[in-house]
Amino acid sequence: MEKSLIRLRMSAHDAHYGGNLVDGARMLQLFGDVATELLIIHDGDEGLFAGYEKIEFLNPVFAGDYIEAEGEIINVGNSSRKMVFEARKVICPRTDISESAADFLDEPIVVCRAIGTCVVPKKCQRK
Repeated sequence: MEKSLIRLRMSAHDAHYGGNLVDGARMLQLFGDVATELLIIHDGDEGLFAGYEKIEFLNPVFAGDYIEAEGEIINVGNSSRKMVFEARKVICPRTDISESAADFLDEPIVVCRAIGTCVVPKKCQRK
């Protein structure tokens, strides 16, 4: 099955709560981007996200963290595509050392997991 991976840094703009905490919905936005790429690879169309059947927020995300979001299609129906997603923190800032210090983590920290379904109408499937 197809897989997709994106990595990006959470900015101060992403921080929604005190202590530079990033809103969990930001992880779902990343999963949406991963799903779109997967649908384009699989069907040649962006499709539509129908819904999540499971979402787990497992660890906090802060401004300055680098997040890697990955997804995979695990089941293909006539128009539905079931996917699993995982977001991992791979780099975190070390402001205790200096304003520009950061660590690449030996072991990524899983921050969110989800299972969701997208739909690509038959008339839009090009592959």
